[in-house]
Amino acid sequence: MHKKRFLSIIIAAAFLISFGAMNVGAEKVFKLGTMGPYTGPSAQSGANQLAGTKQRMEEIGWKIGDYKIEHIMIDSQSDPAKGASAFTEAVERKGMQAVVGGWHSSVAIACADLEVKYGIPHISTGAAAKPLSEKIKEVPGYHLKFWSMPAMGTVLYYQFFEHLIKTNQWKPKAKKVALSAEETDWGRDWVVAAKDRLKKFGWEIVAEDYVQMGQTDFYPLLSRYKDMGVPLVMTTNTAAASISAFVKQINELGLKGVFVSDGLTWIGEWYKLTGRSSDGFLDLNAVWTPRSEPLRKNIKKNFGFDPTPSACGFGYDAAGMFIKIAKRAIEKHKELTSKTILQVIKDEVMTGKLTYGWDDGAAIMKEYKYTPETYPDPQTDADHWFMPVVQFKSGKQWAVFPESVKMKEFDLK
Repeated sequence: MHKKRFLSIIIAAAFLISFGAMNVGAEKVFKLGTMGPYTGPSAQSGANQLAGTKQRMEEIGWKIGDYKIEHIMIDSQSDPAKGASAFTEAVERKGMQAVVGGWHSSVAIACADLEVKYGIPHISTGAAAKPLSEKIKEVPGYHLKFWSMPAMGTVLYYQFFEHLIKTNQWKPKAKKVALSAEETDWGRDWVVAAKDRLKKFGWEIVAEDYVQMGQTDFYPLLSRYKDMGVPLVMTTNTAAASISAFVKQINELGLKGVFVSDGLTWIGEWYKLTGRSSDGFLDLNAVWTPRSEPLRKNIKKNFGFDPTPSACGFGYDAAGMFIKIAKRAIEKHKELTSKTILQVIKDEVMTGKLTYGWDDGAAIMKEYKYTPETYPDPQTDADHWFMPVVQFKSGKQWAVFPESVKMKEFDLK
C-alpha cells in the first residue's frame, strides 16, 4: 500500500516538473487591438490606418521582447455605440490589453470610460476634437492622441488666407466665409475653431451648415453659397463619398473663390473619386517625403492601394510609439501588461521624457512629444506635430504654406 502511494507521489511530482518546464519555455502573449472604421462611410481611412499599423508590426515580426503580439481587430463602423460595443467585446471575450488606432472623436469619447474601467491604454491615430481632450483629462494616462485638436492644428489655414491677401495673390470682394462640416464631435469642434480664428482676422461667417456622414447631395447648400457670392468656402468631412461629392459639386455649379476640403486627402486614392474637380482645393495634410517614400511604396506593394500619409502614416507611427513604450515597460518593469504600459505613459510619455520621432523610425512627424501643458494633445509646432497647407493639382498635392516648406506657388482656382 505504501509502495503504491509512494509511486503515485513520484508520478505526480514528475508531471508537475514536466508541466513547469513546458511553461518556462512557453511564449508569452500580449493582445493588441487595432481600432478603426473598417466598414461604413470612412472605411477607406480605416483601411489606411490598419495597413500602416500592420506594416510596422510586421517589421518586428509581431514580437516585442519575448512576447508574441496577438492581433485583435475592432471595427467601429464610424458609430459610437457600435464602437463601444466592439471595444467591450474585445476586452471581455478576447482579452485585449491595449489599443492602437481610431478615427472618429465621437467613437473615442464613447470608449474613454471603458479604457478606464478595464485599464486599457489607447494610442489613437485620428480622433482629435476638443471634447475628447476634455474627456481624457478627467482620468489622464489612458489615452494618447496622435492628432492635434482643431484649435491647435488648423491655425495655418487662417494665417495662409491673410498671407494671400497681403501679398495680393488673392483679392476677395469681401471677407465672407461659408462653413460646412459633418455632424460629429470633430465637425462641430472644427467649426468652433474656424469661427474663432476667422473672426480674429476680420472674416464674417455668413453660413454655418452641418451635414451627415455619407450624405452626397450638396446642390441646394452649394447653390445657396453661390447665390451669396461667398469667396471662401471651407468644409470638413471624414466620409469619402461625402467629401468627394462636395468637391465635385462645387465645380459642377461653377463656384469661384478659395475652397478648403479639409479631410479629402485622409481618405486615400482621393483623386479617383474627384478627378480634376479637386484641382486648386486646399487641405492640411502630412506629405510623403524622401524619408517616408519607401514606406509609401511598401504599403502599395503589400496592400494594393496608394496610401495617404495622414491615415496610413499615422497608423504606422502610432504602432511605432506603442512598440517603444512596450519595450520600455519590459525594460523598467520586467513584464508587458496593461498596467506596466500605463505606468510608462504616466511616468515618461506625459512628462515628455519618452518621445517618438525620426531617430526611432517615425515616418510622418519629426517628433511626437507630450508635455504636462499639452497632454493629451501632442506638442504642435514645426519641430513636432505639424501639417502644412497643401494644394491639389492633377492628383498631386503640393505644400504652399508656410514659406519654410513651400513646394509650389498657390494657384487661385
